[in-house]
Amino acid sequence: MFVSETKVRVRYGETDQMGYMYHGNYAQYYELGRVDALRQLGLSYKKFEEEGVMMPVLEIHSIFIKPALYDDEVMIRTIMKELPAVRICFDFELFNEANELLHTASVKLVFVRSHDKRPIRCPAALMNKLTPFFK
Repeated sequence: MFVSETKVRVRYGETDQMGYMYHGNYAQYYELGRVDALRQLGLSYKKFEEEGVMMPVLEIHSIFIKPALYDDEVMIRTIMKELPAVRICFDFELFNEANELLHTASVKLVFVRSHDKRPIRCPAALMNKLTPFFK
C-alpha cells in the first residue's frame, strides 16, 4: 500500500456563506493529493502527458462527514491500496488540524493514449516506483 500526505489551507474563495468549504472543491483537493503523491514518487502528471499518457477520471465516490472550514489547515491522505493496471484507484481521507476525519472519497482513473484516447496499461515508470510498496 502506498500512502502520501499533503497539507493545504482552506481559502476564503473556496467556502460558502456559512464558512464551509464548497462541496465541489473537494474533488480539486483530491487532485492536489494525486498530483503530490506522484511527485513524492519522483513522477509528474506533466511528464506523463509529455509522453502521451493521459489519466481521465472514470468514477468519484464522496462521503461528507463534517465540513472543512475557512482557514482550516487540512491534511489530504492519498492511499493506493492496489497496483494499477489499465485503471488506477486512489482513496482519500481529509482531516482537520484536530485530526478529525472530515471527508472520504475514492477516485478511479484510466490510463489512455493522448493521440487516440484508447486505454493502455499503467506506465512502467509508475509501476516501477509503486511495486516496492506492495511487497
